[in-house]
Amino acid sequence: MIRYLLGIALITACLTACAGDPPAVGTAAPDFNLQDQNGEWHKLTDYHGTWLAVYFYPKDDTPGCTTEACNFRDNIYQFQAIGAEIVGISLDDVASHKEFATKYKLPFTLLADTGGTVADEYGVLTDYKLMKIASRQTFLVNPDGVIVKHYDEVDPETHTAQVLVDIQAYMAEAKPAAG
Repeated sequence: MIRYLLGIALITACLTACAGDPPAVGTAAPDFNLQDQNGEWHKLTDYHGTWLAVYFYPKDDTPGCTTEACNFRDNIYQFQAIGAEIVGISLDDVASHKEFATKYKLPFTLLADTGGTVADEYGVLTDYKLMKIASRQTFLVNPDGVIVKHYDEVDPETHTAQVLVDIQAYMAEAKPAAG
């Protein structure tokens, strides 16, 4: 019963502590300029012309975040085969991302949003007063930089497969019909 009440309190705290509304589907994805796990800078415009999964997650090397990252890792060849990119973003710093990526052999970009600015722009910043984190949410961005899907509820176990299916469906819709 105590666990149940603590869970309800945590959910309530998140609902009251979360940032503003995320950008709407059909609008331009908010730009970013962040360092990856190797200290290299990345902007949204670097991915122009490519399908992009931008996934926000709470913390490096925690159970749910590790599961989600490893599932993206395990499906990386399927994403690459269709020309899609994956970018993970959390409030962890470059060194933490480097350790996390090395430990789990993550072959995609992890961006350090240490100030929470990008998480705030995407409406996923959660402020617990003692600690800020990005809530686990994903945005699919088309090659023109427009958000085509927002996942506000993510199951780390199954999310990667759903993102892959959805990108493929959007790609199929975007192809002109043969005449």
